[in-house]
Amino acid sequence: MMARKRMTREQRRDVIERAATEVFGERGYAGASIDEIASRSGVSAPIVYDHFAAKEDLYRRLLERQRDDLVAFWAERLPLPAGRDALEGLVDAYYQYVEAHPFAYRMYFRDTEHRDIQMQGVTMLAGLLATVPGFENADQATLEMATEVLRAGLIGLALWWQEHPEVPREQVVKAAMRALSTASAPAES
Repeated sequence: MMARKRMTREQRRDVIERAATEVFGERGYAGASIDEIASRSGVSAPIVYDHFAAKEDLYRRLLERQRDDLVAFWAERLPLPAGRDALEGLVDAYYQYVEAHPFAYRMYFRDTEHRDIQMQGVTMLAGLLATVPGFENADQATLEMATEVLRAGLIGLALWWQEHPEVPREQVVKAAMRALSTASAPAES
């Protein structure tokens, strides 16, 4: 019989966080239990509590990590080169991210117990939007409002898509691009 290699504290914590992300993503904060998170992690509940003081601490940690991951995603891609192809590539990359992180995405955007963490993300993304042509001289409120409009539209479509997984990502991207084109079309006088 081969002896199992013991995980480091960091490796165990990562396993717990991945399992917790799935449980919170599936059940929401209220429906998730430390016992289920522990079971999916292959540990006991006291081991989870060795890493996190309470369910609230674990949940907050995961939300902050998702916020930071999303901000990093946008920071790597903004400002965009000019043109519709660049915007379509960005929208496609965003939905690839959603596809690759369904539980984290659902947990971060479906539950609103910690709206403060989401709003920190809006503020951080507004700073990135300030690098986009047309927004360089905008005040903070304008940047945050524009970020919220973009964020709400992309999130709403992503959450809809998670309820309709049979729809191919390419069709979701085309729908987003159609909506963005309509929203940015000049108003007729």
